Amino acid sequence: MNQVIETILQHRSIRRFTDQPLDREQVETIVKSAQAASTSSFIQAYSIIGVNDQKKKDKLAELAGNQAYVAANGHFFVFCADLHRHMVAADLESADVKDSIESTEKFMVALIDAALAAQNAAIAAESIGLGICYIGGIRNDLEAVKEVLKTPEHVIPLFGMAVGYPDQITDVKPRLPLEHVYMENEYQQDRELFESQLHEYNTTTAEYYRERTGGKREDTWTAQMAKMLGHKSRLYMKEFVENQKLNKK
Repeated sequence: MNQVIETILQHRSIRRFTDQPLDREQVETIVKSAQAASTSSFIQAYSIIGVNDQKKKDKLAELAGNQAYVAANGHFFVFCADLHRHMVAADLESADVKDSIESTEKFMVALIDAALAAQNAAIAAESIGLGICYIGGIRNDLEAVKEVLKTPEHVIPLFGMAVGYPDQITDVKPRLPLEHVYMENEYQQDRELFESQLHEYNTTTAEYYRERTGGKREDTWTAQMAKMLGHKSRLYMKEFVENQKLNKK
């Protein structure tokens, strides 16, 4: 197994960082690694906003649900779906691209491009000894986030990524069994097998939490998902996206 794969397989979310900031070379290396990710038809439909202004980080931490590690890290990145520059490009070429830019297809391209770039950034950061934590909580109030980051139409802040020197190392969280995720030739629809695999995974996750918390927590994955998905959240999202003039067609 090579070092790249070892780095990938050792991923865990870090939620406590030292106060050492990233230097400029580290930031640029992470961003250049993100830019090296695959992108649909060379569209490059994303932008990355680095936040090192402490007041802005504090505000984003508040908006993300008072997550302290959004404010206390080596550097905070926000990954955005971005089709604004493509509107500018169209103006330069005297072209009308409005219907395409506002389509569901291009919205999906922007989401996928941003996610691919972010994962490249995460692996790059971890490969140089840093830790990372994705932050979906910035979507709690995107209108407020938009004000903090001054994003224009056709841009949506999707998620943050806290990066820094780990001050605490946790165990790698067990993922779903490979056979539950990887299927060949067609989707596996044997319900009995499907449920059996989930029961086995519940045993694994319960043991993980039991060991991690000294017996104070024994969550199963299916119970977590039922609780989380049973709670309606961020139902404003469709309206917000359309107000940004994306995903309208």
